[in-house]
Amino acid sequence: MAATECLRVVGPSGHVVAADLSEAMVDQAKQRLGTARNMSFAVENGQSLSFVDNSFHALICSHGLIFFPDPLRGLSELLRVLRLGGRAAASVLTVPERSYNGRINAVIAKHSPTISEATARTFALGDAAHLRRLFERAGFQNVEISRQAHRFRLPSFDAYFVPFERGGASTGQAYLALSQSVCDTVREEVQRSFGDTSGPVDVEVEFLFASGQRR
Repeated sequence: MAATECLRVVGPSGHVVAADLSEAMVDQAKQRLGTARNMSFAVENGQSLSFVDNSFHALICSHGLIFFPDPLRGLSELLRVLRLGGRAAASVLTVPERSYNGRINAVIAKHSPTISEATARTFALGDAAHLRRLFERAGFQNVEISRQAHRFRLPSFDAYFVPFERGGASTGQAYLALSQSVCDTVREEVQRSFGDTSGPVDVEVEFLFASGQRR
């Protein structure tokens, strides 16, 4: 989605590079956007980018910074490859209860220590003041922070939960690795968190957006 929007913004005279640490993710991007003439793809480690200094006018890290072992180092790399006057932006999740599947991960983590650390890291950058400090420590100027919320309305709790119950995404895989009794407990606790009344459920999702400029 981010790469698609970038293509729309830069127009035919610009160029977009879609990069990810996962080769599978890059391959998926190629399948969707590989016919675009002003698009290229790269498998990259965000903490050690292969691009030379001053390579890009703008950079976007869409929900990726939370997966960096050292987010500060990653931001420093973004600054290095950014041209003078350019801006880099990153989006992060805030808290589990305002994340589409993070609320399920948080409940699973109570019963599965193997994903507890990963779940905590997913929301470790969700404090606006902390995120601002990271950008400033990396050397960015004119740092801006904004918050955006979105509400998904689904017809029932089952419409929300069953895709994960069937193993969808990493959340579903972690769920299926639990014993049946723990699965039942997780389902009940997540359902209670919605105050489910057998009707539609609203899933609140919130993001922080941070951007900074190289001066």
